[in-house]
Amino acid sequence: MIVPRRVALRSFFALAVTAFTGGALGRITTRPPSGAPAENARDPHAFDEMYGGRRILGFSGPGGEPVALVDGRPLHLMHCADGGYVTPIDHYESCPTPLAAVRAAVDELGTARLSPLAAAHGVHTDPTGGSPRGVHA
Repeated sequence: MIVPRRVALRSFFALAVTAFTGGALGRITTRPPSGAPAENARDPHAFDEMYGGRRILGFSGPGGEPVALVDGRPLHLMHCADGGYVTPIDHYESCPTPLAAVRAAVDELGTARLSPLAAAHGVHTDPTGGSPRGVHA
């Protein structure tokens, strides 16, 4: 039996469209709900959310240490002996996770902006004479 050329081309086209659609849908369904790439889903320090009117982002940096950004500005995280984390904004309370520490820092900041000095270790005063504790008025 000889298959007409038109039928063979239609079948081939339908097969190609089905394969392409299946591949595209497979990628969509395996993506995490936040829209982050799937490889970040395995990162134990990964978070990306709005909290207190600010965008907070966390991920694992060099050596697996957590890195945090508040509205795009780096916030230093320090690992405590008890297994928790603190920031230069709030040295007094050890939080169980990097996310909890960043949220505590955002709560402490209130409406103030995070100072670029908050990326460094320790409590600093703004060089322009502003307030201490990583807060920039």
